[in-house]
Amino acid sequence: MAQLSQHYATGRRKSAIARVWIKPGSGRVIVNDQAADDYFKGLFFEPRMARPFALTESQEKYDVWATLSGGGKAAQVDALVHGISRALQTAVPEYRAPLKKAGLLTRDARAKERKKYGQRGARARFQYSKR
Repeated sequence: MAQLSQHYATGRRKSAIARVWIKPGSGRVIVNDQAADDYFKGLFFEPRMARPFALTESQEKYDVWATLSGGGKAAQVDALVHGISRALQTAVPEYRAPLKKAGLLTRDARAKERKKYGQRGARARFQYSKR
């Protein structure tokens, strides 16, 4: 069976969604038509983005092209890492074990809890006065 030259996966975190394509290349990461270091300017997300490649020892073997939407920058980075990990797993099935062990293939289901009526927030109540 012929190897596909490009692999697609979706990553999610909170309300952020990352649509990720990887293909053999030199290690460039393009996010929303910008270089990743320009898109996440001044934020220290480089080590988190490089983690799937470091675990699979595939630094500078794949080019990543992604579209991110929703959420904040931190959630977008986590969604991107989730998407890259899932795409690497489809590209090379042997990568599944180290990625799974590091927890990068598991979607982080934590999200904001909804505000309830009759309360100030999700858990906080309105101030109670005895008198």
